[in-house]
Amino acid sequence: MSASAPATPAPAPPAPAKPAAPSAFKKAQPFLVGGAAGMFATTIIQPLDMVKVRIQLVEKAGASKSPFKIAGDLLKADGVRGFYKGLDSALLRQATYTTTRMGAFRSISNHLTEKNHGKPPSFLEKAIAGLAAGGIGAVVGTPADVALIRMQADGTLPVEQRRNYTGVVNALSRMVKEEGPLSLFKGMSPTVVRAMSLNMGMLATYDQSKQVLEAKYGANFFTMLGSSGIAGFFASFCSLPFDFVKTRIQKMKPDAQGVYPYKSSLDCAMKVLKSEGPLAFYSGFPTYYVRIAPHAMITLLAIDFMNSKIKALGL
Repeated sequence: MSASAPATPAPAPPAPAKPAAPSAFKKAQPFLVGGAAGMFATTIIQPLDMVKVRIQLVEKAGASKSPFKIAGDLLKADGVRGFYKGLDSALLRQATYTTTRMGAFRSISNHLTEKNHGKPPSFLEKAIAGLAAGGIGAVVGTPADVALIRMQADGTLPVEQRRNYTGVVNALSRMVKEEGPLSLFKGMSPTVVRAMSLNMGMLATYDQSKQVLEAKYGANFFTMLGSSGIAGFFASFCSLPFDFVKTRIQKMKPDAQGVYPYKSSLDCAMKVLKSEGPLAFYSGFPTYYVRIAPHAMITLLAIDFMNSKIKALGL
């Protein structure tokens, strides 16, 4: 009887297929959705932002900082259109700043999730991602931000000192022509610091709150609403002092000798601290919160809504 032939070894299991590379649309989606959501929120919140800026520009001792008084004076002087002065600059800012920061944050977060084998990033990692995204977005969005602040502040200046910009294109072109290209980035340092603090407070807190609330109550509209509300508060609290300094720097005009009131962001902060006290940095906090929190909430909810619709369409 002949020996049996040796058994044929079983074929090795096929190597797991690599996940398909994301399409160009998928890569661009966080940027496109973030920018669209920011522009939508800004259109709704612009009147509150106008009042917030006017409050921060009140420097005269004893002058009213009541948002109701300032809103009433603005309505009387300029009508309803006065609340939307600089809207084109605000939309351009969202199209640059928010598109960049939202896209960068989600791209960084997705990369960290892949690196952690599907595990969500830690809160520290989310905070660092928020800081980085905010800083990058602020650099891109500073020119539009400077134009916005100047257009909103113009009505607070004496008639002979007003710039009377007719729109965002006119503002940007005149700034380059009259003050040089670097004027587009005036106040960039406080703008970047403010954006980093706001995005750390907003984006990291939103993702973390949403993760905790959804684990306990499930994914639904109310957990998203609660998460966005928490994110709005921390975004406001962390960023207002930097926003205050940024506004003062970007609005300032030279005196008759060509000397600006502040030499730098630090100089501005120290002079305000000395002459107006530490609470000045939180001037208009209720108005700022009412402006920042709804803007953050609308932006974040709009992003989730648009992403769900894109997913439902199979894109």
